[in-house]
Amino acid sequence: MTISLARRDITTPLGALTLVATTRGVAGAYFDDHRRRPDIENFPTDGAEAVLDAAESAYRAYFDGGAAEVNVHGDAAGTDFQRSVWAELSRIPAGETRTYAQIADAIGRPSAVRAVAGAIGANPLTIAVPCHRVVGSDGSLTGYAGGLERKRWLLDHEAAAVRTA
Repeated sequence: MTISLARRDITTPLGALTLVATTRGVAGAYFDDHRRRPDIENFPTDGAEAVLDAAESAYRAYFDGGAAEVNVHGDAAGTDFQRSVWAELSRIPAGETRTYAQIADAIGRPSAVRAVAGAIGANPLTIAVPCHRVVGSDGSLTGYAGGLERKRWLLDHEAAAVRTA
């Protein structure tokens, strides 16, 4: 059975963000210049309205400062390993960061730091699965498929949200 995907483009302070969904949940969220952005231009803009409405509301609440997290029901495709990494990312609270090594340790694969980095880079649910909260071992901002300027903005935005909560 083929699952159809629908998309919706929303405007954010960081530029256009395309939400991709099935009727079961959000399958992706990508900035226009996102690395590893799939070819989604031909996805229909109708379908999965309830999922896309909820996702748009969650992203808007986050960007408007009304929520420190983007809570969506995900339906992202990935391997079991990727899903374990993404689940661990989802446990990082807003306003905090973790290193790639800490994520590898947390999933019980301490020697798999490079594989963890690859799984983080393949995360299709930007912000909702907060890969932007992962930093280098020295605390430096490293790789983010949406670009380091966006990563810096997201971390600053979340730190401000946590301070005012």
